[in-house]
Amino acid sequence: MKPDYSLYLVTDRRLSKGRTNIEIIEAAIRGGVTAVQLREKHATTREFLHEALKVRDYCREKNVLFIVNDRLDIAQSVDADGVHLGQDDLPIEYARRFLGPDKIIGASAFNESEAVEAEKAGADYLGISPIFTTPTKPELETGIGIGGLRKIRKSVEIPMVGIGGLGSTNAYDVITAGADGIALVSAIVSAADPERAAREIKSEIERARKDML
Repeated sequence: MKPDYSLYLVTDRRLSKGRTNIEIIEAAIRGGVTAVQLREKHATTREFLHEALKVRDYCREKNVLFIVNDRLDIAQSVDADGVHLGQDDLPIEYARRFLGPDKIIGASAFNESEAVEAEKAGADYLGISPIFTTPTKPELETGIGIGGLRKIRKSVEIPMVGIGGLGSTNAYDVITAGADGIALVSAIVSAADPERAAREIKSEIERARKDML
């Protein structure tokens, strides 16, 4: 499967208004989501594993990229398409030794130097965060903005996914600034209609790409 990072959903059951991950993911994929990252910060290892197996099976059925957040052991155990690593997680070069050359490793980057370092270490894509401030990451007080995203785009060649305070109102600007995709948590997970929310954002991504031709 060729990775498609266009519309990248990051799960968060705390924000899903009582709906399961699968319920959100099913609706989001109908709306055009092309990649799913399972993020389970508060689950036990066993709970995370069982959730990952369910999500992996559904994503495979729909031919959608499946990434596990942080947990290399879970990603390996369920044969996920890849893992996404934060700045405090296992270094990329060590993760590659475990996963091998064929799995995807994404890396979070908060500035230009971190992005360049992650690319040199062998990351397959970057999660550039935060573009704008977001309640899902209260510890990050300021966003890099569109200008910061453009600056990073000039410094790296691997795909970049923007995340942080994004939705249908600013997806166009993020894509035209050089991002290969839009990553979202609350804009889809907390939406009354996740399918419609995803479809509206996907429409803005496609509009931006047409205008860039």
